[in-house]
Order: sequence, then C-alpha cells, then structure tokens
Amino acid sequence: MYAAFLLYPLARSVQISFYDWDGLTLGRWIGLDNYADVLRNDDLRDAFGHALVLMVFYALVPLCVGLVLASILNRAKVRGLSFFRTVVFLPQVIAMVVVAVAWRRIYAPDGPLNSLLHAVGLGSLTRAWLGDYGAALPAVGFIGTWFETGLVTVLLLAGMSRISPELYDAVRLDGGGPVREFFAVTLPSVRGEIAVALTLTVIAALRTFDLVYVTTRGGPGTSTSVPSYEVYHRAFELGKVGSAAAIGVCLTIIIFVISFAITRVGDRDSTS
Repeated sequence: MYAAFLLYPLARSVQISFYDWDGLTLGRWIGLDNYADVLRNDDLRDAFGHALVLMVFYALVPLCVGLVLASILNRAKVRGLSFFRTVVFLPQVIAMVVVAVAWRRIYAPDGPLNSLLHAVGLGSLTRAWLGDYGAALPAVGFIGTWFETGLVTVLLLAGMSRISPELYDAVRLDGGGPVREFFAVTLPSVRGEIAVALTLTVIAALRTFDLVYVTTRGGPGTSTSVPSYEVYHRAFELGKVGSAAAIGVCLTIIIFVISFAITRVGDRDSTS
C-alpha cells in the first residue's frame, strides 16, 4: 500500500520532472532543465522564500505562544481544562477551505477587521489586507498562526502534564521562581513534544495550498505565491507538468531535510 500510493507516484513525479510535457501530448526529454529553472526563475525563488516566511507564522510563533499559554494553564490548574483544550484545538477540525473563506471575509475592505479599526480610532491602518503587496503575506501567515496555535498548545499541555511536581518543588527550594522553573524544568521536559509540534507545523507551512488558493490565488502579483500553489498553477493552468513536477520534487526534498533535522535534534535532546 505504501509503495503503491506513495513511492510509485513519487518516482513517477521524478521521471516526469525530466520532461517538457503539457500533460496531453508526447513529452520531450530535457534533463535537468526544469530544476535549473527552479533556481533561475525569480518567481519560483520568491515562492520558496514566501514558504520560509510562512514557516515563521506557522511554526515559530505558535510554538512561542503555545509554550507560554501551556505553561500558564499547567501552573494555574484551570478548571474545565478539558473544555479549553477542545476549544483551542477546534480550528484543527475545521476544513482549511472553510477557515480561508471565513478569514477572507474578515480581511475584506468592508470586513470586521477594518470596521473594528475604525471603531477604535485606527482608521488610518485600514486597507485591503489581502490585496496589499506588503500586508498580504503576513495576513495569510497570521491565519496559519491562528490555525496552528491550538495544536501546539494541546501537544505541549500533554507533555507538561507528565512532569513530576517534585521537580518544581526542588527548584522552589533552591529559591527559583516561575521563570527559572520554566527554563530548568518545563522546557527540557517537553523537548520531544516541541520536536513533534515543529515537524507538523513546518510541514504544514511548506505544503500549504488551499489557504493561498482560496484567499489570494498567489496575489497580488506573486506576493503570496508558494511552491504548492506554483505546482498547481504550472500543471493545470500553464500546462507545464514537467516544471510542476520538478517544483514538487524540490519541495519534497526540502520538507524531508527539515523534518529529518528537527527529528534528529529532538531525539538527541531527549536521549541526553
């Protein structure tokens, strides 16, 4: 099953990436030209750069927020914690297309966000968020932050719940406060959960397609284009299936390398 539905399609994509093929007529062998185009083409390089920016919003920001939020909830022993976990995890069970449609409405020129800014006297900050060259990519990234923070928080809460209270008592006996408890006990104890969270969120950032497709379609211009969208755009709109396959292969390699590095670091830290 694994070979039939993953390894064979991957091998077939690698094969197609060596051809100039429109998906219909006979393909023409061009060797590594499609891969050279990935390196030379400014739009494609920008698309990979945008994916790296989204990694900050999808992975690093949710991790920082999740660590703080999970630490506070774990220390405070909030009543109804199971209900809160369900609420913060809720975005994960909503289809990304639904999330994208909802946020597209929020970001609309006459949407709730601009209305709120007008109401609090910050009308000068209003704009067409998804149509502004400077604001579109961060706006899309913020949706990713909102979407992934719940997942990261729940993962970290699960890890923190297994920490022995005696470790915190030992830090307090040495005169340590909440900050020292966090860095001496909490953070080292959840390194495995951090590795899992980073792996999942980094992969989500690099392979994101539906969010970009529904909200901006890579625009304005190419300011929010990402590799996954370029695969779709080139294969199904431009008829450059070989080029799309090369982008997909490059993206797969990048995801594998980053995921492998995160896993190795997490395993080494856990072992130490």
